[in-house]
Amino acid sequence: MTERTRLEGAIDAASGLLHDGLSTIEDVHAAISRKPFAALRVAPGVRSVSEGVRVLHDGITFGIYGGIRAGIGAVVLAAKAVAAATSIEDREPRAGSTADLVVAAINGVAGDRLERDRSPLAVKMSLRHGDATIAAQPEAMKDAFPDASPRLALFVHGLAGNEATWRFYSREHYGNDDTTYGSRLRDDLGYTPLYVRYNSGLHISENGARLADLLDRVVAAWPVAVEEIILVGHSMGGLVVRSACHRAQHDDLGWARPVRHVFFLGSPHRGAPLEKFGNVATWALDRFDVSRALATFINKRSAAIKDLRFGALLDEHWQGTDPDALLDDRTGAVRSLEGANHYFVAATLTQDPRHPLGVAIGDWLVREASATPKRRWRHLRIPFAAGRHFGPMTHMQLLNHPDVYTQMRRWLEA
Repeated sequence: MTERTRLEGAIDAASGLLHDGLSTIEDVHAAISRKPFAALRVAPGVRSVSEGVRVLHDGITFGIYGGIRAGIGAVVLAAKAVAAATSIEDREPRAGSTADLVVAAINGVAGDRLERDRSPLAVKMSLRHGDATIAAQPEAMKDAFPDASPRLALFVHGLAGNEATWRFYSREHYGNDDTTYGSRLRDDLGYTPLYVRYNSGLHISENGARLADLLDRVVAAWPVAVEEIILVGHSMGGLVVRSACHRAQHDDLGWARPVRHVFFLGSPHRGAPLEKFGNVATWALDRFDVSRALATFINKRSAAIKDLRFGALLDEHWQGTDPDALLDDRTGAVRSLEGANHYFVAATLTQDPRHPLGVAIGDWLVREASATPKRRWRHLRIPFAAGRHFGPMTHMQLLNHPDVYTQMRRWLEA
């Protein structure tokens, strides 16, 4: 079987979305149209007429939707023929380009489906350096990091992102496109920054296991003996880090021992409010036949997004459960990495985190109460050494902000 190109993968993804959308519209249409015909069916004297109208209506709509499907199929076939005839090189989009970020977003929303379908758009977990993938092998590491430090700083992006997101706001704050937390830690404290790219639509536990394995290979292949590691996770990336640390301790992986500091930047340890709202909304839509198809369509969002409902980090938090059950929290204690200092950073849109708006929506995506330790969190077992709230600040600004970096550096120097 010939491997599909990225362009063909994009065509297939668009085709699948169009077909799903059309089926949703058709099912909603059918559910609505059944209502008046059902009412007329019991009315005396009009039953036969209403049945004839129903048959005519169903035949017309069947033909219309069938024609649209045929049209979509013809366009897809034509697009694939054009793609096969062109000589465009099938290469990865430039890191940070619009196409690159669109692929990252698609993986966040439907990455689990992309991987099941073996789509070329499905992102594979990899180590990134200089806008390229670096193999976790001694020679490749030596070539990529000629000035390798024994101190590593690993950055893990969040949902629907990739390593390029750590450069967001660089021009706004520093007047260039390359100043990041990683570059500043390298220049100020001698850390070698490493970046991970992964399919953020997979279960958090799946990415945690893959990250644990990748770090094990990276440390084994690093050009010099690793003395210290710090882990920095933004948003869902912090949950992936927690899952990887749990796996490392469970499997006694060597890379966990030199980890000294773990930073969580806006990580929803107790879940994300938008996903909880989405769960309630789709549950309600599923109660009525006229909106059930819409609930089915929305429930096709990725496994990772559903994991964010309550912060599911382990396989047992989601295996054997109904992912669309109403606010069904199956999460439990996840052991934190022993010997490491843990820090939380939270943000709100308001200066005062106790402002009603700040309490309600936090930084737009994560509430301050989910990103910071509370007494009721004892079962989470996160021994935070310190933490800080920033406001007014948005969720995405946590990726690259001078004030956040200054606080991180102070903690490291202390």
